[in-house]
Amino acid sequence: MTIEALVTLTSADTPNVGRDRIRLLEAVAREGSITAGAKAVGLTYKAAWDGLDAMANLFGQPLLLKRAGGKAGGGAALTDTGLRVIEAYHRMEAEMARVLRALEPDLAGTGVTPLNLISGLLMKTSARNALRGTVVDIVSDDLTAEIAIAVSAETTIHALVTAGSLRDLGLVVGRGAIVLIKASFVMISPGENPPAVSARNCLPGVVSRCETTAVNAEVTLDIGGGKTLTATITAGSARDLGLAPGLKACAIFDASHVILAID
Repeated sequence: MTIEALVTLTSADTPNVGRDRIRLLEAVAREGSITAGAKAVGLTYKAAWDGLDAMANLFGQPLLLKRAGGKAGGGAALTDTGLRVIEAYHRMEAEMARVLRALEPDLAGTGVTPLNLISGLLMKTSARNALRGTVVDIVSDDLTAEIAIAVSAETTIHALVTAGSLRDLGLVVGRGAIVLIKASFVMISPGENPPAVSARNCLPGVVSRCETTAVNAEVTLDIGGGKTLTATITAGSARDLGLAPGLKACAIFDASHVILAID
């Protein structure tokens, strides 16, 4: 049997950052623009942006430098982080293939393949937003805990979890964590200043994309530090609020709607 290692670089989002998104990143670097890179790997412009946003959120740093001009309109080049991600991914693939080949004789006759073994260890979730950060504060009692996670120098997200989850995840100040938020839980309020609301999280930013259909709208907010948040709202709400790229707005969501994961 020929064994091929398919490495997934996250346990946080679906679809995860795997070979397809690494190929997208390579194509953007090779072609010099997001539009041309998306075409080269058979993706729509929107799908490419979604993948690039997910990777930037996951790795915590921008992977692309966008610039005016270039092929097919806007240009783009990889940051040092982007180059290192590609290099690390291919090294991981090669190492994983070596490990799987070594495991195969030991699993002979068990009905378990090396790929079954590895893929069974991967956790997946349907949350649209996955942002990597660091725990900076914990306030807890016997039943619940409020965790503050800095996802960038400018942005801290608060999560409300049970005291049991706090213990099970081993969360302490300074530990890395992944913040998961479903897009349907995120509300958008236009304006530079956060409104007075009871929701624990109210993050200012700038609308970078607003894709609408007859019924729904997907709004992506740049919250600084190379991080984005995506909200799914009705198309009517997007029109009424005048949401469009460049508009200052706030992303609002409850701490209880934030899920935490660890590597």
